[in-house]
Amino acid sequence: MPETTQRVLLAAPRGYCAGVDRAVVTVEKALELYGPPVYVRKQIVHNKHVVTTLEQRGAIFVDETDEVPEGATVVFSAHGVAPVVHEEARALNLRTIDATCPLVTKVHREAVRFADSDHDILLIGHEGHEEVIGTSGEAPEHIQLVDGPDDVENVTVRDPEKVVWLSQTTLSVDETMETVRRLRERFPHLQDPPSDDICYATQNRQLAVKEMAADCDLMLVVGSRNSSNSVRLVEVALEHGSRAGHLVDYADEIDEAWLEGVTTVGVTSGASVPEILVRGVLDYLAERGYADVRPVVAAEESLMFALPNEIRRDLKAAGMSDKMRHDGSFAEAGSLH
Repeated sequence: MPETTQRVLLAAPRGYCAGVDRAVVTVEKALELYGPPVYVRKQIVHNKHVVTTLEQRGAIFVDETDEVPEGATVVFSAHGVAPVVHEEARALNLRTIDATCPLVTKVHREAVRFADSDHDILLIGHEGHEEVIGTSGEAPEHIQLVDGPDDVENVTVRDPEKVVWLSQTTLSVDETMETVRRLRERFPHLQDPPSDDICYATQNRQLAVKEMAADCDLMLVVGSRNSSNSVRLVEVALEHGSRAGHLVDYADEIDEAWLEGVTTVGVTSGASVPEILVRGVLDYLAERGYADVRPVVAAEESLMFALPNEIRRDLKAAGMSDKMRHDGSFAEAGSLH
């Protein structure tokens, strides 16, 4: 049989990582346990569909802690918060549930440890990103931001013998390593973090895109524009040979003109994207002749994180199951999970 001319390469892994799943389930369970409204400081994860769906269930998203009524329940987002935010919550007598991704918490702990040993900490990340703000808040007097390779020349340290780099978890692996390379040229004694700060899911999603990009005339990344790891996937695709690349939240954002002359479309999604949105893109493409879908598997993922202690304790008291659902049945049920 001749090969189908038009095809889709579908990246695996894609979509929800363990930290995002944990954070979204945390808000869902908080709404079940305590009833609405449940307040969430910042977007629980950077995805428009997830936020809108949780709002419909009774979650109220706020930018700052002082927007939460005294004594109410507030969930801290997966991106983490600075210690001052916990202090603000205590002052307002809030019931707090910390949905910070454990991999982000690891970076926070590294920052505290290196600050305690009086190191200068060079935090590689994007200025203004919530994760960077939270990590920097752990030791502001010791941390300075390095926003990519071109920012290296602006770095100053007290003692070149006591310098360490840490990073935001959702960066481009290649760009981060280039930043480290340039930093090490300036500071030969630069220490590495105890373990890789860029999260497994970010790396795996980038790896899948790298493997398929050269075969793609067009790469469609499903994700929101404020999602750092989703934006990086488009950049990685273009850097590794895809002729074009676009970021979309929903299938109806695809411009049909993008498909003109396109034989192979690559499809993937950021780590905060529910699979129902990818299915929407695949349906859109199938209706336009791209029904041949071929998986590109770069890694297998099985990591799961336990829900926050507060949720597990109250679920147990209420006799409810805290089993995290990963079967993708949310697409048919109209739910996030």
